[in-house]
Amino acid sequence: MPSIDDYLSGNRDRFETLFFDALRIPSVSADPAHAADMRKAAQWFADRLHDAGLTPEIIETSGHPIVYAETPPVAEMPVVLVYGHYDVQPPDPLDLWETPPFEPTVRNGNVFARGATDDKGQVLTHVFAAETFLQSVETPPFQIKFVIEGEEEVGSKEIGEFLHSEVGKKKLACDCIVVSDSQMLGPGQPAITYGLRGIAAFELFLTGPNRDLHSGGFGGSVFNPAIALARILAMFANENGVIRIPHFYDDVLPLTERESNQIALLPFDERDFCEKLGIAKGFGEAGFSTMERRWARPTFDVNGLTSGYQGEGSKTIIPSKASAKFTFRLVPNQDPKKIAKNVLNFIESLIPPGIAWQLQISHGAEAMRLNLDESDFIEPMAAALEKTFACPPTYIMEGGSIPIVGDFHKVLDADVLLVGWGQDDDSAHSPNEKFSLTTFHDGIAAGVRFFAEIARRQQPRRPD
Repeated sequence: MPSIDDYLSGNRDRFETLFFDALRIPSVSADPAHAADMRKAAQWFADRLHDAGLTPEIIETSGHPIVYAETPPVAEMPVVLVYGHYDVQPPDPLDLWETPPFEPTVRNGNVFARGATDDKGQVLTHVFAAETFLQSVETPPFQIKFVIEGEEEVGSKEIGEFLHSEVGKKKLACDCIVVSDSQMLGPGQPAITYGLRGIAAFELFLTGPNRDLHSGGFGGSVFNPAIALARILAMFANENGVIRIPHFYDDVLPLTERESNQIALLPFDERDFCEKLGIAKGFGEAGFSTMERRWARPTFDVNGLTSGYQGEGSKTIIPSKASAKFTFRLVPNQDPKKIAKNVLNFIESLIPPGIAWQLQISHGAEAMRLNLDESDFIEPMAAALEKTFACPPTYIMEGGSIPIVGDFHKVLDADVLLVGWGQDDDSAHSPNEKFSLTTFHDGIAAGVRFFAEIARRQQPRRPD
């Protein structure tokens, strides 16, 4: 039976070849034209999990398939579930890619392709880690499960429904969920992300006159929907970014003193942050640092605006319609459904005469924050990361949202460890997405060591 190190070195080239094979599948979940590619990707990941030594299953849904796999259960020992996704963002705009998005190309130690860092490369580190670990033991000393979905980039609807079903809760029952779909603190600097913000997304539609009107002939006699939209959006937050919606902050969970101190100790340079973004100065809620506002405070943002004439030159009209897409990032204890109700009531109070309106409530997800003092799995993961990267991990939070993670934490009552391998310049969702091959192999090694640490500690699972 090979040692872990021997197996890793002996399969290094094979792991990269398989990784590149996965990247060649254009599994774009948002585009119905790629339905066959989505199914091909699901089968590809099921085959890799089978080769790794797990028993896979493709779970059909009304959308894209879910891939599930497991090793045999081990009485009274913990269950570790790895979550990831095989779907990717659309590659557009294609003309900005230096090389084709679905033909992996290696440059300067990085592989460039859509899905390289988000999330095929990251989830494959754990698939190959499980394979390596299972090859190093006679019998798995605890149970390993995988769930790899195909709709993370479009809201995770199907896995959310599966998770809340009796069958899903039973299959996914676990003590710890490992997710690699985020970033490291920096090159060679591992991080454990113990908190994610949630989200509530909306689109507001306003309608005034039944057609676009000449602004000279009708200006001053009807309310302009574009002006109404601008006024309504401007009322959502004050000049310091504080949200004005009644009761919005009622349930906000504040940072603990320990969390605030940890954030303050991070190597963050405000001037460098602004220079990289091309802005003269940052902005946000008074009384909080930039990192606190990015990670642990709720926010309001307009994501898109549509109204009136958008072509070259001018067209003097009062537009018939105006719309806006906007989102709130939420923190623990904030309920997206409660936020939606308050948003609807707030907008209703602001609608001017002569304007019809409709609020479309899009997706929502609760925030997640793990209690570092109560988790049984932080120490094994920290030990694995320190052995791999020769430095201890930093504990951070993430301002973004992974829709299903909050539900996992709540429904399964399991610790969630977000241990990402990406970098902030990997261009996830953008042209020329990349992933470091060195980090890819380090991620596999760290994953194996995490499994080995769980086995070495032989810690019985928590009582129900």
